[in-house]
Amino acid sequence: MGQTKSMIEKAIVEVARILLAATFIFSGFVKSIDPLGTAYKVQDYMTSFGFSELHQFALPISIALCAGELCLGIFMLFGLYRKWTSRLLFIVLLFMTPLTLYLAITNPVKDCGCFGDALIITNWQTFFKNIILLACSITTLFWYEKIMNIFTGKFYWLVAIYIIAGGIVFCIFNTINEPLIDFRPYKIGANIPKLMTVEENKAPVYENTFIYKKDGVEKEFTEDNYPWQDSTWIFVDRYNKLIKEGEEPVIHDFSINRLYLNKDKTEIEAEEDITNEVLSDSNYIFLMIAYSLTDMRINNLDNFEDVNNYAKDHQYKFYCLTSSPRDTIIQFENDNITNFDFCLTDERTLKTITRSNPGLLLIKDGIIINKWGDKKVPNEKELNRPIEELPIAHPENNQAPTTRDIANLILLFFIPLAVVKILDAVLYHRKSITPKGEQKNKSE
Repeated sequence: MGQTKSMIEKAIVEVARILLAATFIFSGFVKSIDPLGTAYKVQDYMTSFGFSELHQFALPISIALCAGELCLGIFMLFGLYRKWTSRLLFIVLLFMTPLTLYLAITNPVKDCGCFGDALIITNWQTFFKNIILLACSITTLFWYEKIMNIFTGKFYWLVAIYIIAGGIVFCIFNTINEPLIDFRPYKIGANIPKLMTVEENKAPVYENTFIYKKDGVEKEFTEDNYPWQDSTWIFVDRYNKLIKEGEEPVIHDFSINRLYLNKDKTEIEAEEDITNEVLSDSNYIFLMIAYSLTDMRINNLDNFEDVNNYAKDHQYKFYCLTSSPRDTIIQFENDNITNFDFCLTDERTLKTITRSNPGLLLIKDGIIINKWGDKKVPNEKELNRPIEELPIAHPENNQAPTTRDIANLILLFFIPLAVVKILDAVLYHRKSITPKGEQKNKSE
């Protein structure tokens, strides 16, 4: 009977361990691929809670969160420092569970961001997920001795240092470069116009609701019965009321407002919304993405100027999309004399399109043909023929990361661990197992 009970407890602990490890590894990995995206989400929360002045710390916090989550998941998977790993996971979930309940009720940020852009879930779904994980963490907290450990205690420190260092380096690499895997709506091959719409029968249904006041009493009306001809009613407000929930467009804030500078580049003469023109153009268009001209890296600005000159020589359009103030745009052009055609676009949209500031997009018929961070923008030597004849128009033949590349990266990470495991087994493998229970590591 005692042996059966022990086996059941062991099975429960292992299920809890696997659920915790899998969730934290997946969540940490997809966020570590795009630490800047997580940093923007952290800034959203800071703004919601009135801490906008702390935005400068969002990226370090993001790297710590991403690497920490990934490392805790791997620690639990391998059974490293079982007691302390179980305690840390319990503390994290004990804090996050009531926090996500508050977020679900108040909904300050629509998407919690717990799985980055790879998997979007609501705040309520996040809360219920954390309830399950909290129960798992309680299980491992009390029965941590039953967690299977892959390595013996003698090698815990070496494996732990390797995992933590690997997690941090991985995050920093993906901060400096474009995300290894693009989970965003603006990935190569995305059809922007299509993603800006949903089928009519699947779209949410809203109703305009009007509030009027008469004799000190406010009353709501619809478009069919609001008293617009009755002067005794005084208009107070209007809002959209959700009648039927439905799908929202994946892209809902993409717009391009072109600025026309005068000949001397000292003032803006006119502005024009060219969104539809750009998205419907059957020719190739280059879009330089620079959400902030002030903070933009200018090390590779020459390459963008080469692309602009190439576009003019071959009758392609080139626009520089930014969210910088108009006076900043004028000052930037006077300082650098780039001869770019500048346009205004929402800052968050630009940050979503590319994490690099600046970056470059190549589109045709509203479809993203290719994209680059500033370090990989094609230079003058590479732009020696019409686009159709260049590799940049065929990204499927480029060196973009594939599923195989990702698998090789993961394999590369685990090879040193496998070597340590073999060494561990040769030097410290226990030849017998105590029948009364599992031997407790001295390091716990």
